[in-house]
Amino acid sequence: MKVTIDANKCSGHARCAATAPEVFELDDAGYAIPYDGEVPDGFEEAAREGAYACPERAITVD
Repeated sequence: MKVTIDANKCSGHARCAATAPEVFELDDAGYAIPYDGEVPDGFEEAAREGAYACPERAITVD
């Protein structure tokens, strides 16, 4: 499973990281940092929940 963050859509609400801190990290300005690599086993549901929490729909989970 891969997580993609569209930096042009991310507005820095940080809801992804608040919902799924084990998957999403923020930079110093509060914007989501693109996840590097595959989501580890066991974190798939957290990745989906974090993506769903994004009001801008900047996160895609494949």
